Amino acid sequence: MKLLLLTPPLVQLNTPYPATTSLTGFLLSRGVNVVQADLSLEFALRVFSRPGLERIADVCRRIPAAKRTTAVRFFLEHLEDYRATIEPVISFLQGGDEAVGWRIGRRDYLPEGARFAELSPSGSGISEDENLSTLFGDLGVADRAKYLASLYLDDLSDAIREGVDPSFGLARYAESLSVSAETIDPLLERLRRAANLLDGMIDDLAEEVLVRENPDVVGLTVPFPGTLYAALRIASLIRKRHPRIRIVMGGGFVNTELRYLSDERIFDFVDDLCFDEGYAPMLGVLGLGPSVRTLTRERLRSGQGMEQETSCAAQSGIPTFVKPSYAGLDLRRYLNVMETANPMHRIWSDGKWMKLQLANGCYWHRCAFCDVSLDYIQRYLPPRAEEVVRAMRELKEETGQSGFHFTDEAIAPSLARRLSEAILADGLSVTWWGNIRFEKAFTPELCRLMARAGCIAVTGGLECAQDRLLKLMNKGITLASATQAMRGFADAGILVHAYLMYGFPTQTDAETIEALEFVRQRFAEGSLQSAFWHRFALTAHSPIARQPEAFGIRVLPGKPVPCRFAENEIAFESDVKQDLDRLGRGLRLALYNYMMGLGLDVPVRKWFR
Repeated sequence: MKLLLLTPPLVQLNTPYPATTSLTGFLLSRGVNVVQADLSLEFALRVFSRPGLERIADVCRRIPAAKRTTAVRFFLEHLEDYRATIEPVISFLQGGDEAVGWRIGRRDYLPEGARFAELSPSGSGISEDENLSTLFGDLGVADRAKYLASLYLDDLSDAIREGVDPSFGLARYAESLSVSAETIDPLLERLRRAANLLDGMIDDLAEEVLVRENPDVVGLTVPFPGTLYAALRIASLIRKRHPRIRIVMGGGFVNTELRYLSDERIFDFVDDLCFDEGYAPMLGVLGLGPSVRTLTRERLRSGQGMEQETSCAAQSGIPTFVKPSYAGLDLRRYLNVMETANPMHRIWSDGKWMKLQLANGCYWHRCAFCDVSLDYIQRYLPPRAEEVVRAMRELKEETGQSGFHFTDEAIAPSLARRLSEAILADGLSVTWWGNIRFEKAFTPELCRLMARAGCIAVTGGLECAQDRLLKLMNKGITLASATQAMRGFADAGILVHAYLMYGFPTQTDAETIEALEFVRQRFAEGSLQSAFWHRFALTAHSPIARQPEAFGIRVLPGKPVPCRFAENEIAFESDVKQDLDRLGRGLRLALYNYMMGLGLDVPVRKWFR
């Protein structure tokens, strides 16, 4: 029996998403005949090619001239330039044709559309050339060119979205159809339409890999809402053209959104839904273990929904640590793009990071806003540091890459210490980053140890940056511990990113402004290099959802639907009235400037005017 694991469009393009690599590594260790393919990357490379742009232009020309947007007009007017430059640009972003970076950096090579306005921050009074010189100097040729080439792809993406498919985005595809999708109807309606150009490309790529690999089972990962449409499209093609193939779907979206599923129409596309970590469920699907943590049409009809699954016994026999496999994935073909010139923010999209999960679950798993009731968060199992280091050495030898992104919910200080000591004892030269909690156990001494072991960056949840709210949400940190940790990392030469939240229950406007002031101070002192502000969302699997009254909110009744598809985000109301749209705009504007080193002397209240 042969298993094919697929990543559908569209996720990040600089490195493989870890779902298929982890499953492939585990299943190969069990003797399974398994292969993997990244259709997200293949789709992007097909779109951003000379033939792909020709086909996009054909579609755009059919739009009446009066109805063409600025992005579409610019694309058609500069089509010859795009034809001449697209393949050199892609090769450059893959790390192939480095010489073309000199021409890109000179700014007389690429067509420059609306996205290049980002080179001169609004209201800063800084010219484009001055800004580029500040960011990259005279010798930062490669980085300067990478930034410009990324803006070039953004311009093309705008033209594709406005001229071919409004659902298109570089890091998502048809996301709006599946975000908080209580019903599957919009997805089904879209799938019933005649295929557009991008749909046809997805179909062609899926057919090619199916013919080449001839699998008996196909596993589709759906990590985000923006990958669901393409996954269902691929599943639909398999149903029509290769009906003998069994189709399995899992991933983050399935884990969080489909646990209360009652609409069996999803099983017109797939045979099984896998929940939590896919190791044990996939063994069950392949007949190599008990059929646990999976959902089929028959089980749904019998009333055995996944919300009733609470036992962790399903993962018995699964190793604590799994070494991923990159077999079949050519890392040289991935694209390093620079979404921002901020040195910390860029690493999500720039760099061929091998994603590695150290420990299952979260060692804290108590935050009130988090989905702590789910198995993949609440069941914490740390690995042996020596086993991780051995896997890192082997992966480095197998791939020729030395960069690792640890995808843990949060790396415990004790594990960070053991891992760093094991890396140094082994003499392994690697570069790594990952998520932590800003707690006092990350002492300056530990931060320096991590830096010597190759740590270059950490990300952590600062959330509302206000002590009252950190206590209310049971975050387990204080502003004092966060400040100490951030300073320790920064002093050790480790970049720091903070995840932030606004609109948390009972949070006032004054507390939001206080939080921004705290963040401004950390940027000004150099202990914080990057951040992102999220709007609070009440999720079905969080402690707040179980006790909303303890947080001063009331859950609103959901819309009546005959058959429920996805459920995660829950509507609620609060006595604290805020203009969250206005607050969000001000917070994002302030952060954009802070990450560019601008506006640090501006009173924080001014960002909200």
